[in-house]
Amino acid sequence: MCGIVGYVGSKPALDVVIEGLARLEYRGYDSAGVAVLAEGGLAVTKRAGKLVNLREALAERELPPGTAGMGHTRWATHGAPTDRNAHPHVDCSGSIAVIHNGIIENFAALRAELAERGHTLQSDTDTETVTHLLEEEFAAAGGLAEAMRRVCRKLEGAFTLVAVHAADPDVVVGARRNSPLVVGRGDGENFLASDVAAFIAHTRQAIELGQDQVVELRRDGVTVTDFEGKPGEVTEYHVDWDVSAAEKGGYDYFMLKEIAEQPRAVADTLLGRIGTDGRLTLDEMRISDQALREIDKIIIVACGTSYHAGMIAKYAIEHWAGLPCEVELASEFRYRDPILTRSTLVIAISQSGETMDALMAVRHAREQHARVLGICNVNGSTLPRECDGVLYTHAGPEIAVASTKAFLTQLVAVYLIALYLAQVRGTKWGDEVFAMVQLLSGMPDKVEKVLETMGPVRELARSLADEHCVLFLGRHVGYPVAMEGALKLKELAYMHAEGFAAGELKHGPIALIEDGLPVVVVVPPRARAVLHDKIVSNIQEIRARGARTIVIAEEGDTSVQPYADTLIEVPAVPTLLQPLVTTVPLQVFACELATAKGHDVDQPRNLAKSVTVE
Repeated sequence: MCGIVGYVGSKPALDVVIEGLARLEYRGYDSAGVAVLAEGGLAVTKRAGKLVNLREALAERELPPGTAGMGHTRWATHGAPTDRNAHPHVDCSGSIAVIHNGIIENFAALRAELAERGHTLQSDTDTETVTHLLEEEFAAAGGLAEAMRRVCRKLEGAFTLVAVHAADPDVVVGARRNSPLVVGRGDGENFLASDVAAFIAHTRQAIELGQDQVVELRRDGVTVTDFEGKPGEVTEYHVDWDVSAAEKGGYDYFMLKEIAEQPRAVADTLLGRIGTDGRLTLDEMRISDQALREIDKIIIVACGTSYHAGMIAKYAIEHWAGLPCEVELASEFRYRDPILTRSTLVIAISQSGETMDALMAVRHAREQHARVLGICNVNGSTLPRECDGVLYTHAGPEIAVASTKAFLTQLVAVYLIALYLAQVRGTKWGDEVFAMVQLLSGMPDKVEKVLETMGPVRELARSLADEHCVLFLGRHVGYPVAMEGALKLKELAYMHAEGFAAGELKHGPIALIEDGLPVVVVVPPRARAVLHDKIVSNIQEIRARGARTIVIAEEGDTSVQPYADTLIEVPAVPTLLQPLVTTVPLQVFACELATAKGHDVDQPRNLAKSVTVE
């Protein structure tokens, strides 16, 4: 959630930090602040609200120049989003400043102890306790990095911390536990951030920070230790996208750009997965074929949009690989005592790789000795490092809060896993797997074709801007697509929207149908005749009760035309692959409707891109 930027180098630190915070605005926040180390000491400015408020405050009162500093965009957890609760927080002497992402679970006890020892705390946050603890430890520790290590050993919870001290104006120190922090290595300058997007304009060389590590940044080097002070293992990597990928590229919103990038994202996710012998090769999985043959059950854990990808994966895995598959909300998984063995494969899906609910589910699965496979879009994030294997989606940076291209690439990833399991376990012949992979390879063109025909969808969306409710219906893999369509409308347009399995209509939801109510129906391909015919009957049922029917069906499906007030045609594809084309109109529909309502589709209210707390 919160955005973090730290810098040490020769450039004006304030400029670097503000630029980095601007690139992290997509994460969601409700206040912002900066701290600069200057000749006159420590200078701090912070404001509630968006970054523009901070910029205005800095224009009114310029901070002294400095070449080391840090900045923060806060998503409120402890304490309301006010000026005094915004980060950075300073100690009693005004020499130390701290910014923080996460939740310090034992802060109440620490706060009471600090108050007893004479400290005056100015905010309602858990973060400020760290500032005063550093104040106590600094002199005895002999430096900020050692003070940070000592303080971290006292903390419970999930946190990323970054701190500076006026006594050492060329040092920035960071620490992480269960919360993202990445180092950017430059020439005579170094960076800290919660996301590589913050420093991608300056360097593409990054370092993964491991669990329970402290990093000390100077302009000429980076030192990493664990919380006990022992040298920490680091992994350097090259970020494979540049700053232009994080720019809007002429689109009004990042979401529009990312919707348009989906054909390329799908193609990139398929790239390199097929060997010269026509067999699938998923080298990143790191789980042996023998281990996969021993699997007797799969559990998929995910949140939000990724959960819908998992629901679709269930159909593919059970159909192609012949393995029983369960799909769980990651936030609920470890609280219901799931039955896991060494023969269970847990697949965790997360765009960012930092979703705390997914990470905690993974850790629980590993404690129960299950094998764990991650599906993730961000190289260097926490999830891939904590799984036995990983399949990267190669969607490139997704800036808009509402997921679009990440969802489609997650679908490609779960299809590849299902087919790879079928190949390894022998539930499909090699030529059958190859034929399906070839069909997958043609999907970027199919998605591109859908995007070229979205004019009527945009017009339809604008016409519904005054509606208060939209329902979505689907069957088979169309049911998770309906749920995803409803979620997008909730996220972006702040409308009541629900996705139902069409067969459940008669068991209650049909009572919601009233005259003029828009209902979007995702129709299965005609090749699945039983499913297709049943949903056509559902369309007739709701239309007879006054619903305004918006039907998404494959090209040439004349049987639905008499019952569709609006017909949206998509290319004909196999049933299991249909979500790749039927989801796209729903993304465009939600984006356009929200825009017509005057909403910021990149940063919907109350939402953040990456939910890094439980």
